[in-house]
Amino acid sequence: MNRWTGKASGLAEYLQMLKQDSEIMDNVTHWRTIPPRDARTAPFPGDMHPKLQDALRAKGIENLYTHQEEAYRQVRHGSHVVAVTPTASGKTLCYNLPVLQSLLENEEGRALYLFPTKALAQDQVAELQELAELMDVGLKSHTYDGDTSPTVRQVVRNAGHIVVTNPDMLHSAILPHHTKWVKLFENLKYIVIDEVHAYRGVFGSHVANVIRRLKRICRFYGSRPQFICASATIDNPKEHAERLIGESVALVDNNGAPMGEKNFVFYNPPVVNKQLGIRRSSVLETRKLAGLLLKQGVQTIVFARSRVRVELLLTYLQELIKDKLDDKTIRGYRGGYLPKLRREIERGLRSGEIRGVVSTNALELGIDIGQLQACVLNGYPGTVASTWQQSGRAGRRQESSVTFLVASSNPLDQYMIQNPDFFFDRPPERALIHPDNLLVLIDHVKCAAYELPFESGEKFGSESLADMMEFLVEEKVLTRAGDRWYWMEQSFPAHNISLRSAAQENFVIIDISNGSRVLGEVDRFGAPTLIHEEAIYIHEGVQYQVEKLDYPEKKAYVREVSVDYYTDANLAVELKVLHVDKERTSGELLRQYGEVTVNAKPTIFKKIRLRTHENIGSGPIHLPEEELHTSGYWFSFNEEAAARKSKNEMQYALLGIANVLVHIAPLYLMCDPFDIRVVPQVKAIHTQLPTIYFYDRYPGGIGLSERLFEVHDELLRQARTLIRNCTCQSGCPACVGPIEEVGLLGKSQALQLLEEAGGGE
Repeated sequence: MNRWTGKASGLAEYLQMLKQDSEIMDNVTHWRTIPPRDARTAPFPGDMHPKLQDALRAKGIENLYTHQEEAYRQVRHGSHVVAVTPTASGKTLCYNLPVLQSLLENEEGRALYLFPTKALAQDQVAELQELAELMDVGLKSHTYDGDTSPTVRQVVRNAGHIVVTNPDMLHSAILPHHTKWVKLFENLKYIVIDEVHAYRGVFGSHVANVIRRLKRICRFYGSRPQFICASATIDNPKEHAERLIGESVALVDNNGAPMGEKNFVFYNPPVVNKQLGIRRSSVLETRKLAGLLLKQGVQTIVFARSRVRVELLLTYLQELIKDKLDDKTIRGYRGGYLPKLRREIERGLRSGEIRGVVSTNALELGIDIGQLQACVLNGYPGTVASTWQQSGRAGRRQESSVTFLVASSNPLDQYMIQNPDFFFDRPPERALIHPDNLLVLIDHVKCAAYELPFESGEKFGSESLADMMEFLVEEKVLTRAGDRWYWMEQSFPAHNISLRSAAQENFVIIDISNGSRVLGEVDRFGAPTLIHEEAIYIHEGVQYQVEKLDYPEKKAYVREVSVDYYTDANLAVELKVLHVDKERTSGELLRQYGEVTVNAKPTIFKKIRLRTHENIGSGPIHLPEEELHTSGYWFSFNEEAAARKSKNEMQYALLGIANVLVHIAPLYLMCDPFDIRVVPQVKAIHTQLPTIYFYDRYPGGIGLSERLFEVHDELLRQARTLIRNCTCQSGCPACVGPIEEVGLLGKSQALQLLEEAGGGE
């Protein structure tokens, strides 16, 4: 049956109709129904201020969820806390209640809230203001970000009980000018860090150092604030929060929030070319599923991975339902929209006027958008943690909901869609940071020295600073007087340090389509592959072509274009092992982890069509070689394994295995696939054997390859399963790579090599 003539009376009836539609059900690889869960509650704590209790009752809250009550108790007990609960479980009360209680007891107290985005900060201030009005107290909470006017800034510094900001502002505007914030730092009782899982990789490593600087300034002013952190579900919340703040924390994870029934549907678009393994476009399949939901009157959110896809799906869906609904009832939502427009869309979703929204992951974080019934994910979001967050936007208030995960032909999507148990039964990924990465650390030691002189014997994190102080004195950045080191340069260090890259020599991207404006930055090691001349650079989903790359000045000039391909650069990589830190043997494989230097020179770039991933052209790149010193993990096949294949066969097999591994490595890491690089070598200089190297694409490394070294066996097991289960004949973009790259026997050679070597058995 494929008749969607009648209209379902509700979501349950819609799902019944769906189950009878063979055209859709033929592509469903898994349908999981997660049963509803009742609320588990606790009464208001005995010491909670009557005004706070009355304010909660005025909002219709008669008691607390178990995790809210436990977080309140732990904070009152004096512990640093990390609360971990899924989307829409009332996480904000975990930190707002103890903070407000403390301010009611002592109005001189202060709190600092850190959020990764401005939208979350504004939501938070609105909620705090509402509670303050209900309690009828003169509690002042303010956002302090780039949009705050100078007159308001003055007020916030002197009178703000709760200052709500983001790590970038703390790093560049608050800590360097701490003398203007004496009132805040002397009386700071609580530091709230929400969305802790967002602070990972290079960004997280920088934020951990910003927090070290913050604690140092608090000590100077005589305050010892308590940290209250909140996180979405990740594999290592306690360990991650402890590394971020440098203190031991109490974990609160007994979620008491109720949940409605959840239907999770894995949907794989049909194969249209079996030999090449090409499937129907995930965008068109997403349009079909979301269109059916919207026509049935089900309020729906669609998540897409890029801005281009958001705009594309928005146009498609508005077109599809224009005879049923007005254009304004389906809206887009993404980073580039102005705050006023975003607030209007959030209000429309809460009131139900807007029936559908197509968003990038901007709505994944905890912005309040009320009750939605369905969620369609266009492509796997990249991590299990993100997938649950996005899915959690539907069925937020105890009603049943449905989430469709529509796979693209990317290997990671195909792995997930064919292995649902991996998704449902495994904990989400680990968030990794490396705060003592030397390049990141030295930047923040400079900032800290500008803020306050360093004393002899003082530590910054776990590192002893004597050698670093000597180095900075030699560099004429610091000067020593007695037992103290003082900042001596004229300039102000924080301005030149971005929290989002490890080495500070970034390339600036300038859009010259219409006048001239700065679009963004790319770090030095990404520049040769991302912004060489003629590259297609995608910023928030809009395509730009690089017209000129001024390498000495570190500027790329781009112009907006609309093309149906993207570019991918080939790097000639020379890799040297400097030092082996760990090694293990399993089967015919030796695996090692240690320090490597990578000399990379871009050679050519390929133009690859957007939907089919076929190669449609290429061109040369003329740029100098770059050297990167980082950490890496590699494994080698022994001589017996090498002897069983000709050099050519081995090359195709290694290339195929490398293609699969680089896509499935993010299963274990909360990182972008570009953060980790892979290099296959038929005869490696270090081992003289066929070897596959992984390395962190950041100077000094950020812990990614070390984690892969630990999960090596499982990684190879997943790679074998993916290649074996792929429906193509000789290789395709969803497994070892297209035939043009790996040859006709690439798929079978790769599988054979993995099975014979026994890695991961």
